[in-house]
Amino acid sequence: MRRIISLCMAAVVVVALVLASGCTGTGGDTQQVTTLRIGYQPSTHQIAEMTAMEKGWWQEDLASYGVTTVTDTEFPTGAPEMQAMIADQIDIAYVGAAPAIVAMANSGLDAKIVAAVQTQGSNLVLQPEIAYAGPADLKGLKIATFPPGTIQDTLLKNWLLENNLTPDVDVTIVAMGPGDAMTAIAADQVDGVFLPHPAPAIIESNNNGRSVVASGEMQPNHACCVLLVSGKLIREQPDLVTEIVKTHVRATDYSLANKDEAATTYAAKTGQDVAIVKKSFAEWDGTWVYDPNLITDSVVSYTQIQYDLGYVNKPLTKDEIFDLSFYEKATA
Repeated sequence: MRRIISLCMAAVVVVALVLASGCTGTGGDTQQVTTLRIGYQPSTHQIAEMTAMEKGWWQEDLASYGVTTVTDTEFPTGAPEMQAMIADQIDIAYVGAAPAIVAMANSGLDAKIVAAVQTQGSNLVLQPEIAYAGPADLKGLKIATFPPGTIQDTLLKNWLLENNLTPDVDVTIVAMGPGDAMTAIAADQVDGVFLPHPAPAIIESNNNGRSVVASGEMQPNHACCVLLVSGKLIREQPDLVTEIVKTHVRATDYSLANKDEAATTYAAKTGQDVAIVKKSFAEWDGTWVYDPNLITDSVVSYTQIQYDLGYVNKPLTKDEIFDLSFYEKATA
């Protein structure tokens, strides 16, 4: 009898330990996330991430879901950010929709877009002395933009093709991050750049170029940055994902209502001159948004463009790219 009681007690202890660890024997290796790792880029497109970090809202809002630490890592463009997500180095990403699509289609990235972040907001900037009346004037020029598969690269090449200009034949496209591209145009190494804000405002403020085309003129109301969440987090902690979307909505609304404070937050985060950041806000054609329903058609259209450009093996569907349920729950 004592032996039976001892065995029963041992079984109770084992069950308790299993439940405490978050594993039930049928749920796999599910573990509660205690550190949320965010990827972002040094662009005003992604100000919501910075606002939520500066205000301490990531930490505050997610604490009840077991999150004790929130870290963010800066990436120059979307390609290395997606590589980090594939390698399980970040859990959520503020990133352009285009590199997310490439990673999903070609590398099997297990993730979904759960919210919009921003639309439009990039500019084609040329050397001050270069005359420009239309796309035909770009023939023979060298333009620096983000690497293949990014939003800027995808938009620029598609727009050139629509205007009967063949990329890397009629117009030389050079892949660069924002810092290198701004240095290149200042040093006369390229004739122009196509970059997200605040880079165009910085270049103009330094008298190194002038904006001639906004990205919204290339493709009106186009999607740009999105909030991408790993499939693992979606499956294992859906309530946490809903709260992440709520915090993103909170930070976006606050930034829209307090643009001067948002400019100060961005300047402090990146070391940029706050006056130039405010100039960027005043001049760009972009806006911060969060409703993913506003961008689904635009994002899906990228998959066909990228397929035509040879960037992805197949176009993706809306359901393969998005999970809209978290936004619906967050705003219910």
